[in-house]
Amino acid sequence: RMKILFAASLLLLALSHLSQVDASAYDKIVSHSRIRAKKQGINMCAIQEIIGTKKKYFSTCRNWYMGSICGKKALVLYECCPGYMQLEGMRGCPAAVPIDTIYGTLGVVKADITKQYVDMSKLTEQTQGAGSYTMFAPSDEAWEQLDAVLSYALLAYHHKRFLTKDLKNDMTLESMHSKLGLYINHYSNGIITVNCARIIHGNQVATNGVVHVIDRVIAPVKNTIRDVIGTNEELSSLNRAVKKESSLLGKLGQPGQYTLFAPTNKAFEKHKEGLKRILQDKTLVQAFLKYHLLSSVQCSEAILAGSRYETLEGSSIEIGCDGDSLTVNGIKMVLKKDIVTSNGVIHLIDQVLMPDSDKVMSMDQHLLKIILKNHILKLKVTLSDLYNGQLLETLGGKFLRVFVYRTTVCIENACMVRGSKEGSNGALHLMKSLISTPSNSMYELLQKNGSFTVFLSLMEIAGLTELLKQEGAYTIFAPMDDAFDGVTEQDMKTLTSDINALRIILLYHFSNGIFISGGLEGSVTNLLETMQGSNLQMLSVNNSILVNSVNVPNKDLMASNGVIHVIKTLLYPGDLPVGREDLLYLLQKFIKYMQIKVRSTSVHGTHYSTPRNYRSREVNAALQPSTRFIFRSCFLFSCSTPLFALSVCLWIQLQRGPLHLH
Repeated sequence: RMKILFAASLLLLALSHLSQVDASAYDKIVSHSRIRAKKQGINMCAIQEIIGTKKKYFSTCRNWYMGSICGKKALVLYECCPGYMQLEGMRGCPAAVPIDTIYGTLGVVKADITKQYVDMSKLTEQTQGAGSYTMFAPSDEAWEQLDAVLSYALLAYHHKRFLTKDLKNDMTLESMHSKLGLYINHYSNGIITVNCARIIHGNQVATNGVVHVIDRVIAPVKNTIRDVIGTNEELSSLNRAVKKESSLLGKLGQPGQYTLFAPTNKAFEKHKEGLKRILQDKTLVQAFLKYHLLSSVQCSEAILAGSRYETLEGSSIEIGCDGDSLTVNGIKMVLKKDIVTSNGVIHLIDQVLMPDSDKVMSMDQHLLKIILKNHILKLKVTLSDLYNGQLLETLGGKFLRVFVYRTTVCIENACMVRGSKEGSNGALHLMKSLISTPSNSMYELLQKNGSFTVFLSLMEIAGLTELLKQEGAYTIFAPMDDAFDGVTEQDMKTLTSDINALRIILLYHFSNGIFISGGLEGSVTNLLETMQGSNLQMLSVNNSILVNSVNVPNKDLMASNGVIHVIKTLLYPGDLPVGREDLLYLLQKFIKYMQIKVRSTSVHGTHYSTPRNYRSREVNAALQPSTRFIFRSCFLFSCSTPLFALSVCLWIQLQRGPLHLH
């Protein structure tokens, strides 16, 4: 008997392992939602619903713990997992949904309008009869969103049942309506789309197949990306550009898996002068167009958070979302989403995508040469040679600072896309942006800008101005004059009446070390110790950064002695209570993002002492200048701008000798 039990246990273990191996990303997400809802009863699933909408998701771990999807707050709901139902008086969902034909199952999943169209299309007998079918059934809400009624069969494949685990990424099925294609994408975050319609309720098994409920009505797909570009009146400018690059034109008319961010005619008009120069050069045209293309299908419903994708040009762009809007590189620019084609998907955008395009396209060749020389080092340095605080000398005679963070390596304001490619006399590093070579101190930048007069005045009163001028490596969150809107002469007297209190507030805006936005780990809280002693909480989401939940509208202003991030409010340490009523009133007037703690004491009974980690040294000796190092090898930086910039960059290097990259 013990042997039988042992053998049975091994069999169950093996079957369990096989089941896990065979599970899809969708199935795993559903399994996780079961775990999150286990306290609610058997077969219950936890689902996130975006507040103010009817959109529900079996959410990823990241969205679950953030409590939001696409930057919008999400409400947690508990529902029966697919295939199960509630029984009166019993907890959870203890009963399996009775199995029926596909026709009967449409009623079970509440796809009543789809059921009506099945009747109208005279498919009732087929969906009730023998066979094996997969049906993608639009929900009732999906039908209600249509401007015009489309009545055609939505059966995916004759004599074949496809569960979610069978729906592989980039799979194409043949519909029973005119043998048109159904294009499946199965994403790592658990989202499955068919012609960019998301499966919202999958795997409702029927006696003659399976039903998957989707969030929109599937339209017939016949055209390629090339066909759409050629016939869409909004894309006539893009069509003329594509015709100049015959090899790309041919590719867009062939089978494949592409995403095209297609600039409209109005987008071309915005960059008329710069694009005129590009369109005269075949190499530049190719680089420009490829920068708008991905070699994968990215439907809008699959984008739940910001992620980087490599373009066909070789650079990367960030695709994210903000509510119902798609974002590209953190900007809302998508006018129309999910134009499905037989070889991919098109999103119409109202801007032209060009890395640092305004700078690159407006500069003359002399200035371009100067900039590119500052992307080429005199010495060869591979990725493993780089360390934090290192200084690298360029052919242009500038010294570039190296910053090493948890998840990336950055040179000045630009961070690396991927590791180095080493050749016999050089190394190539791809960067996310052009490298800025600063020459002004933080004080000079703030003074020249003219929008920080109040902040600079307070720094002078507190005796901290030298901190902005001296050599070193600092990060500062500089409040603009907007942060002090409504300030009166009496307010200034209150704020400056206690120099130690003023210093505490100002030093909470400073940190030792240079921390740029690209060095932050995405979607997690990054703690930054200030010179006051408390921590700032920094968060990087969709190419934007927040500090203590406050948006940073302008970031990474590089200075010779640090980096400036611009904010429009005053910051204050949340763990430091205020005991003076007049100061508390003033701070509450300026600081709206948090509730300031109050210390119960007399009006002037609180003593503020200078922070220990600041008081231990003089301002003009806060941080000694970094030692400059000299290397003896050759190194090449290439920013992720269009290919013509890289070509010029390589040409300059080749004047110094052959370069072999492997």
